[in-house]
Amino acid sequence: MAYKKLSEQVMELSNPQRSDTFVKLFQEAVRSGKIDGAYLPERFTMPKQFTRRGSTDTYQRDTREMIFDHTPDFEAWFDETNRELAAARRGGNIKPSMEAVESGLVDFQTMVEETRRKMQASFEKGQALGKGRAKATSGKKKK
Repeated sequence: MAYKKLSEQVMELSNPQRSDTFVKLFQEAVRSGKIDGAYLPERFTMPKQFTRRGSTDTYQRDTREMIFDHTPDFEAWFDETNRELAAARRGGNIKPSMEAVESGLVDFQTMVEETRRKMQASFEKGQALGKGRAKATSGKKKK
């Protein structure tokens, strides 16, 4: 059996700012029996940077260290959880960037569809404006 520490697993997250949520999900999975894990007497610092309200100061939190059985079932659970944490976010919108697309925070195909829709709407608006101007100028010349 291969055992691994929770702190080592947290470092493999694709989005370290979601480490607090991952630890909660991990503890829930241990509690419900999906993962075999146990507390260790030490603590570790999570990589997430928290900010204080009304201030620009940041701080980090510590949590209890755990050891768990690193099985193929755990690996499947981790892959799924990591993907969900990278993609699903509550709060503000993610700004489209190369890093956001590569990390999976922004769906590239959704961006493509939205861009095409905006370009088509802009094209149709331009065509409608052109037709309106053509009618207006042709009507004046006939008089």
